[in-house]
Amino acid sequence: MIIEVYAAADVTTTEGVMKGEPLSFADELVMDDVLQINAVAQTHTLSLSTGPGGLTRTEGAQNAVHLDCCLTLIAPDGGTYEALVLVEVDDNTVADIFLLPLGELLPQIGYRLVGVERHTATKRFAEAASGSFARGTKITMGDGQMRAIEALQAGDMVLTRDAGKQPVRWLRQSTLRATGSFAPVVITKGALHNENDLVLRPDHRLFVYQRQDHLGAGRAEVLIKARHLVDGHTVVRRRGGFIDYFQLIFDEHHIIYAEGIAAESHLVDHRTRAALPEGLGAQDHAHRPHLDYEVKDNLIPFAKAAALLRKASAG
Repeated sequence: MIIEVYAAADVTTTEGVMKGEPLSFADELVMDDVLQINAVAQTHTLSLSTGPGGLTRTEGAQNAVHLDCCLTLIAPDGGTYEALVLVEVDDNTVADIFLLPLGELLPQIGYRLVGVERHTATKRFAEAASGSFARGTKITMGDGQMRAIEALQAGDMVLTRDAGKQPVRWLRQSTLRATGSFAPVVITKGALHNENDLVLRPDHRLFVYQRQDHLGAGRAEVLIKARHLVDGHTVVRRRGGFIDYFQLIFDEHHIIYAEGIAAESHLVDHRTRAALPEGLGAQDHAHRPHLDYEVKDNLIPFAKAAALLRKASAG
């Protein structure tokens, strides 16, 4: 998993008790202080792996990373924003602190701290990590008809690639600001032989069968994240406003069809389970063979990926 974060040193308290101090963890934050992202600050990527013990950095010393708290911030115009504080720990000592905005926080704007919640951080992170389809996405049903995702409900039969018709276990909706790393990816009509635009979360994975291995993956079947297809022309990011995202959850992880494109359903694992109702996510989904088909980042020629896959999957 790759997320975009600010370093603690790039987020400074400009008013209040902790004036002049960088971002810290929950115990050292003070309500009504004003936080500001520095003018030259840039987000950087943080690569994490998940497991029974929690989050771990995948590079360097592979330290543990803890979800410390969820902040609620108010902008000068009254808009409310949320952000997560992540703490990297090395040998029981704080090694680094990061801020993960759940929406776009602008530099040199003062955001007043009005909420610090420890118990909601894991759930909000799970929601942010979930692969999701946008409202209006047409899903192929078990009878071949296509239905808008928001019209589905538990028990409806959906067509899957490898298991035929499968009943929906649960449908979950979340609304996020369509900014920053949460701005959706739009696979425009025809980009992957789809008849209509497909709008989905950047890390949602698509399943593509290559008749020729144009990506050099060494196999015909590949899973590829939507954000890796962005070329600025046929696959783009749509920024601004809010977006309703929906997750389709089955008893197992499946490949389904959205706007005619094969795409994964919601994967229940250590990372996403916290966003589910009690009892629904008691167990992780079992490993499925298609999960081994994900294309590594370093194999992907980003600017050409969509064109290559369109060509590779053409009839």
